[in-house]
Amino acid sequence: MNNKERFSNRVDTYVKFRPSYPKEAIDYLYDSVGLQLKSEIADVGAGTGIFSKLLLERGSQVIAVEPNQAMREAAEQMLSGEPNFHAVSGSAEATGLPDQSVDFIVCAQAFHWFDRTAAQAEFHRILKPGGKVALIWNTRLSHGNLFREEYNQLLVQFGSDYEKVTHKNISQTALTSFFKAGSMQVDRFAMRQVFDFEGLKGRLMSSSYIPVSGHPNYEPMMMELHNLFERHQQEGHVLFDYETEVYWGEV
Repeated sequence: MNNKERFSNRVDTYVKFRPSYPKEAIDYLYDSVGLQLKSEIADVGAGTGIFSKLLLERGSQVIAVEPNQAMREAAEQMLSGEPNFHAVSGSAEATGLPDQSVDFIVCAQAFHWFDRTAAQAEFHRILKPGGKVALIWNTRLSHGNLFREEYNQLLVQFGSDYEKVTHKNISQTALTSFFKAGSMQVDRFAMRQVFDFEGLKGRLMSSSYIPVSGHPNYEPMMMELHNLFERHQQEGHVLFDYETEVYWGEV
């Protein structure tokens, strides 16, 4: 599957059920990484605009770079009233932005889809001198209690290529080598979603590797998801815990 088209049929569930990012992580970007009120920021792999929205709320200028038309249009629809927002059709490897045109680049839940060598060269080209890159993920916790472990096993069992495309495959060495030697810094923040069954189902279906209705594995997967929910729900809800990771530095 073309990575740039993987989410075309999942935009609605992505918008409704994917998490935002904790206030503490956004504070960190402005207090420690150096983003400012009027910073020109490229949100590369912006998707449906979840992260762009948080930057716009801080008064920054945001250019959302997104190759998937359906996701880009969802971002434009949500943020159409924002004067500091502009979306472009482009990719991490070919943003279409001018040389030395942005102060910062952020990539939220997107870097694992990039050609890292090409993206590194492109980021270096479009950043102003001294500009920095922040790579951000909401990393779902897959260990620590039975619900997390059994949900992860469901993804392994029914996902088409979950173990291949998960961002957890990116090694610390690969992350470090993307940045200038000795420049990468890291911080982490706790985040949680609370789901009833419909919310849990929607969160599952927002993942690009999950079979859709009509696929032979769809009904068995839904039966297992329902059983999993019933085993672990408390007062009709389950807890979906994340660690928000921020890697940043110069490239």
